[in-house]
Order: sequence, then structure tokens, then C-alpha cells
Amino acid sequence: MSDPISHECGIAVVRLKKPLGYFYQKYGNALYGFDALQAIMTKQRNRGQDGMGIGCSKLGMPPGLPYMFRMRSTESVERIGQVFDDERKEFKRIARRIDKQRKDERDQEGKEFVSFEDDPDAIKREFEMAGEIYIGHLRYGTSGDFGKGALHPYMRRTTWPTRTLMVMGNFNLTNTRELNEVMMKRGQHPVFGTDTQSVLEEIGFQLDEAHTKLYHDLRDSGIPGEDIPHHISEQLDVTAVVRESAKRWDGGYSIVGVIGNGDLFAMRDPSGIRPCHYYENDEIFTIASERVALMSVFGVNEEDIHEIPPAHVAVIKADGGMTIQKFTEPREYKPCSFECIYFSRGNDSAIYHQRKALGEQLVPQVVKAIENDFEHTVLSFIPNTAETAYFGFLDGLRKSRRGVVKEALMDMLKRGEFDEAKLDDLVLRNWPRAEKIALKDIKMRTFIAQETGRDALVSGSYDITYGVVTSKDNLVVIDDSIVRGTTLKKSLLRILARTNPKRIIVCSTAPQIRYPDCYGIDMAELGKFIAFQAAISLLRERGMSHIVMETYRACKTEMRKPKEEMRNAVKAIYAPFTDEEISERIAQMISPEDTSWHGTVEVIYQSIPGLHSALGAEYGDWYFSGDYPTPGGYSVVNQSFILYCEAKDGRAHEALL
Repeated sequence: MSDPISHECGIAVVRLKKPLGYFYQKYGNALYGFDALQAIMTKQRNRGQDGMGIGCSKLGMPPGLPYMFRMRSTESVERIGQVFDDERKEFKRIARRIDKQRKDERDQEGKEFVSFEDDPDAIKREFEMAGEIYIGHLRYGTSGDFGKGALHPYMRRTTWPTRTLMVMGNFNLTNTRELNEVMMKRGQHPVFGTDTQSVLEEIGFQLDEAHTKLYHDLRDSGIPGEDIPHHISEQLDVTAVVRESAKRWDGGYSIVGVIGNGDLFAMRDPSGIRPCHYYENDEIFTIASERVALMSVFGVNEEDIHEIPPAHVAVIKADGGMTIQKFTEPREYKPCSFECIYFSRGNDSAIYHQRKALGEQLVPQVVKAIENDFEHTVLSFIPNTAETAYFGFLDGLRKSRRGVVKEALMDMLKRGEFDEAKLDDLVLRNWPRAEKIALKDIKMRTFIAQETGRDALVSGSYDITYGVVTSKDNLVVIDDSIVRGTTLKKSLLRILARTNPKRIIVCSTAPQIRYPDCYGIDMAELGKFIAFQAAISLLRERGMSHIVMETYRACKTEMRKPKEEMRNAVKAIYAPFTDEEISERIAQMISPEDTSWHGTVEVIYQSIPGLHSALGAEYGDWYFSGDYPTPGGYSVVNQSFILYCEAKDGRAHEALL
């Protein structure tokens, strides 16, 4: 069973630079790091849906006492506060028990009474979630096992702290099969189907190798056995461990690891697909998937937050020393565009302006579609994540209308006449009408919900505003992306149709999603994409079905090549058609059936040039263009088409395991 897809999860790390007693003295809170972790995870909770995990590592614990702990929960992350509160209840339970013991000792032996909650050393010793290193993970699980065992962080325990490991991350690797084969050739016994396990075991193996070499060198040099762990901890080169581990990895990732001796590392893939931000001051070092989470929690400015560069690893040793070094050569920078379009929280300044720009890019297409008839057009958005793009769309629309009005006024001035009726047509009767039509009552991400029950979730989540749209109106709604189209067809368009417009125009701020993503987003099964279904439908309708079989054979040929030489053979499926032809067929396919509404549906997609104009030329567009940032992407897209033709379910990168 494969891991649930973990693309847009939230990662959070808090590394205290001072002992717990320092935070107790300064803030009256020995659990400062625990509270900070909760705050960062809460600020990223929109990234998580069905599970979370936290880990804690304690520095300097004497032999005989445990030093690394984790807690995982399948509670909805909307209840993240409850999960942390449950841990605090355990803390209070421990406090009551120990305070009772101490009071008894005071009464019987005359010892001075010190409350447990005022004793940072005791808190660290007795409470599992009291330490210097905290890591947290929020997960979108969309396939595979949804139980607690599939949640990060993963752990690998040994009796040696410098071989004990805890790992979490946002990633998908395209070549897990290759990695498993490497492990089997060593004599290891990997668990197939889990790239998380592959990552954990590969790092663990390289950690074992480094540890063993150091141990033998130290032992042979005459260092006493009880002193060896300290020397191994000091000399352990974590960057070298990461460098050896990641030599064969292909994919997008930001991965955090904690070694039992207190060394911490955070690494980012060579293409910069996955984001990873950090902030530090003289008290803490902290990491998050999203910059704005750190800004909000610690009250700092954008310039105080930094990114771990692609192909680099940040290492914080147990003694507090920090380095950021390359572990491999960077590739062309290709950050995931869906971070901007959908997943990241929109209050980050860069994300906010990018989403507004995405909306503004749609203006010319919408104006053309409604034939400048703003008097009979209502503008809105759905879902909530599209609201910022909607504001940008309105800004762009107003600029466009002002230009039209200015041109008409200048023409009047040149002719020396003032046409009041024309001015009324330009301004009073033909100005954009913005309304909130769809109301989301329940805060949930239906795009990443498990497929079973997704439509029911949507239908139960939305309501509409009545009495605004008339039967003479176009209803234009801004959406952030259209992936499968089933939610629109079965739920959202049926809901919007209750307003009884003449026409519904759905505008996607993302281009047509034509190709699978193999770096984590839940967009991996080619046959489920509405754009792909539309292209196949057009091929069949126009007597071009032979292209499907030709493409199947071409994909088979590509799969026999080294992945570095592969090309995307699936592009042939879309080549005969214009973007507009595919959009028109999509509109036909998602039009709601069995309703009393008799209007029409039109679909407008962002163009790929429009995407880059809004986000930046460097942003990755492989799900739209089919141009992948790593060699493994091409093996996945070709394999995905083969699975489709052979009527086999599953994700291509899982089939490659």
C-alpha cells in the first residue's frame, strides 16, 4: 500500500537555542517551543485535512532515559487545538502526580516544595513533549492508507542516538522502484510502495555507515567506550549523510530529519519545487512550508524570513552550530505554480499579488465572451480560495472599462459634442456588477478530499444568494482550477443553476490540467482529468482514435529508454486541437443534467503565457505543458497513459514501484 499523497502538507520545525529554563525565566513558560509549534501548524492548517503528527527530541538526556517522542492523530486539523490540548492535559496529570509526591516528601521529610510546573528540568525529564527540538506535519491524504500509521513523522529507533532517526516531509519521489532495488542489492528488505519508507531507510543506511566508520576509528584510536558517543556526535557530518542519501532521488521534496543526538537537518529538492522557509534569532531556529506562518507567529517582516536554496541542506548540530550547504547540483529553478494558484495561504504578500494577477489575466477573454454586456452580467467566484483572484479580476475589469470610457469621452471631445445617452450606456448601465453568489458554510478542501463522498461534501458545503441573478444575466464565476470537472458537473454548477441565469461562464485561473503531477499534488491519474477526457472525446468524434493507439505504442517505446532520454509522448493526444476546442468540449461535458435549468455553460481557462505573466517565467507548468523539471516526470507521464490504455487504476509513479 502506498503512502497517501503528501504534496501540500504543512511542515513546522522549532529548534530552541536556549535551555527550557531560559524560556521559563523569560516567558514563564517551559513549553515555549511546544506552543510555538502549535502556532505555526495552526497558521498552516489549510494545508492539512485528515491527519497530523508532531515529534519532540530532547538534548543531553543521560543513558537510561528516553530522548525522542512522537504523537500522531487522525483528527481533522480543524481540531488541531484539541490535539495539543490533549497533550497539555497529560502535562497537568503529570504535574498533579509529582506535586502530590513532593508535598508528601515535604510533610514527611521536610523537603522544600517546588511545583512541577516551576521546575523546567523535571518538565523535560517527565513530560514527553518537552524538549529543545519540535517538528510537526499536517497532511493532505488522498490515496493509500489513511490510518495513523501512515502519518509523519516516521521513526527509526536504535540503541545509538546517532543512528536513531525521525523524518517528515512534503515530497513525492518518481523513482522509488529504483531506490528499492538499490536497497535490495545491498541486502536490505525494503517495504514496497512507500517513498517515505525509502527516504527513511536510505538516510538511515547512510547514517549507519557514517556512524560505524566513526565508531571503529574512535575505538581503534583508544577512546574509552563511554566517551565514544560524544565524539561521534561531534564528528558526524550530516551534510555528507544527506548528500549520499539523495544521490539517486528524483522528485520534489522538502524533508526534515532529526537524529537522536540532537542534530537537525532540512533539505530542499534541486529544482526548488517544494517550498521551505526559515527564521532565526538568538533564541530559536524555525522552519515552515509557508513564509507567512513564520511572519505571523513571530511578528517579523518578510525580509527576516529566508528560503533554503534548492539543492541545499540546512544542518543545525546539537551544539547549535548551523550550516547551509549544497548536497547536490541545482537544476533549473521550477517552483510549483499550484502553491500560488491554490494551496498556500493567500495572505502572503507575494501569493496575494500573484493570485490577483492571475485573475486580471482573464479579463480580455471574459469581456469577449460576454460581448461587453456588463448590464446583464453578474461577476462572482467559487470556491473561497479563488476570492483573491476574483479581486484581481475585478481590478483588471475596472481598468479595462475605464479605458473604454476614456476613449469614448476623448472621441466626444474631438467631435465637440457631448452624448449623455452614450455616457449612460458606458457607465450607468454597463458597469461591472460584482456579487457574492456562492456561500461556503463549511470550511473544507473538497479538491483534496477522498473521492468517495466528495460530491456530497460539496453539496452540503455551499448555499447561494437568491434574488440577484435574473434569467437575462450571464453569471461569471472565477474558479482557481478545474481538474476532474466532476465537482462542477455534479454539484457546483447544479447549485449555481438555481439562480437561473441565461448562461454560466466558469473561468479557471489555472490553464487546462493535461498531464499528471508526480511531485505530490493529487493529480496523478491521467484518465480522470477533464481536459484529457475532452481530448479523447474529440479524437473519437472526429475519427482520429488511431492516435490513441499510436500514442500508446509511442509511450511503450519511451519506457524502454533511459529516463534521461525520454520525451512526453502524450502530447500527441492534444496536438490536433486548439485550447478553445478542448474548452468547448469540457463545457459540454460538465453541463449539469436532469435539472430544470435550460441555460448554457461556457468554460474559460487561463493561458500558459498568462500564467507566467502573473507568476513569473520560472514557475513550473508541467501539469499544463507536459514539460517536466526532472527526468522521472517523463517516465511517469508515459506510464500514466499506458495505465489508462490498459484500463488499470492507480497512479503511474506507484505502478513504477
